[in-house]
Amino acid sequence: MSELPTTQQALKIAGPGSIELQTSQPLPQLRADEVLVRVACVGLNPYDAKSADMSPSPGATAGLDFAGEIVALGEEVTSSAFSSARLALGTRVCGCVFGNNAGQRDNGAFAEYVAVPAALVLCIPDSMSFQQAATLGCGLATTGLALYQTLGLPLVGAGASESESTDSKKPPTYVLVYGGGTATGTLAIQVLRRSGFTPLTTSSPHNFTRLQQLGAAATFDYRSPTCGSDLHDHTGNTLAFALDCISTTDSMQICYEAIGRAGGKYVSLDPFPLNRHTRRSVRPEWVFLFTQFGREIVGWEAPYNLLARPADRAAAERWYAAMEAVLAEGKLVTHPVQEESGGLQGVIGGIDAVRRGQAAGFKLVYPIRACA
Repeated sequence: MSELPTTQQALKIAGPGSIELQTSQPLPQLRADEVLVRVACVGLNPYDAKSADMSPSPGATAGLDFAGEIVALGEEVTSSAFSSARLALGTRVCGCVFGNNAGQRDNGAFAEYVAVPAALVLCIPDSMSFQQAATLGCGLATTGLALYQTLGLPLVGAGASESESTDSKKPPTYVLVYGGGTATGTLAIQVLRRSGFTPLTTSSPHNFTRLQQLGAAATFDYRSPTCGSDLHDHTGNTLAFALDCISTTDSMQICYEAIGRAGGKYVSLDPFPLNRHTRRSVRPEWVFLFTQFGREIVGWEAPYNLLARPADRAAAERWYAAMEAVLAEGKLVTHPVQEESGGLQGVIGGIDAVRRGQAAGFKLVYPIRACA
């Protein structure tokens, strides 16, 4: 492994809606429990545009999803039997970080180097490219936090095959994934099926076949005026869990209509509108991905300025370990990739495309250096 440079290129938040490529930036400070990754590819998320527009942290490095190779190990990583057994210099890994972070402005995925907790990276199997791996971080992490930490679904069977984790003698436990065509939705459907649940989903009709192939037991057109009641009838008034990957007033209303008379739990990927909480029997929650790092979120306005949640960090570590085993089997299907050129400079245009809604149904991925 060659000697590390002292500076790097990185995309920095310059102000509301403004991201600039800057050179001669310091590499992120490496904590004892972290690994330093030389970034090969990055994936774009709606958050990359929304956070820069609504909650900019000037001087912070942007970006969440990355894939690359480990080039340095923190002191605790080399001394940990668990970490040292799976992570070494040159190990291919992927994951997500807290980009646009006022509490750690030198670290984000849209850079040549990124620092990540060793327990929160996924080893990339040989069968998976950097491009594919760059689509996983945010979606998989959000799925784990929403389904298995917030909704409280058991993680039992997440690493098992579908045939091993599904008992045909038991009545189905339905889970609605609203927005199955999103990057998070496609992953949630797959891990729910592997965990022994019966996922139902909404999407545009052109996605129905693909989502059923991924494991959705049934698909529903979200544009249908009877979507909520159709879901309610399909589940025989028994639906108790809903993951809302779209998180709008309309999507929340449909989820509430679909949940059975006994009530249940609803989780959104954004703060939900209180005026849509129309049923006392339904307990609504929302998740903010970055609580998985177990640190206080600073520099953001309410309701995002959350205190540290150690329980979310502990749950995330269990989740990453389970998902690494699933990845090793080679059976997890990644979201469709649209690879673009231009490196970090090109990412700026990609964020604009995401902002304009021009990246639906696929994930924009940018190689930062030559990808294998």
